[in-house]
Amino acid sequence: MTKYIVLYHMPQEAMDNMPEMSPEEMQEGMKPWMKWAEDCGDALVDLGTPLGNGQALTQSGSSPSTTGVAGYSILEADSIDGAKKLLEGHPHMTWNPACSIEVHEAQALPGM
Repeated sequence: MTKYIVLYHMPQEAMDNMPEMSPEEMQEGMKPWMKWAEDCGDALVDLGTPLGNGQALTQSGSSPSTTGVAGYSILEADSIDGAKKLLEGHPHMTWNPACSIEVHEAQALPGM
């Protein structure tokens, strides 16, 4: 089985437009995510977490990240198509029309 890194993208404008939610509303909002996690079963290696305050580092310093990465998960699947199938109907895609998901194959380090 191969590991796949899933990146959840959401533009800052979409994050800014999200309403303030009570803890109860947040818990309710997580139900579709937990259902997705349950449906993935053992293929979900790490549910991940939301991400924020990213920094882009270069040889000349750092600056705020502009990639819109809002979170990650790690899946295991036989192929990229298998990983994409696990992401069908993912709740992240229902938050805002500007939301997107990227999936990347984790490749072995040469010589390792």
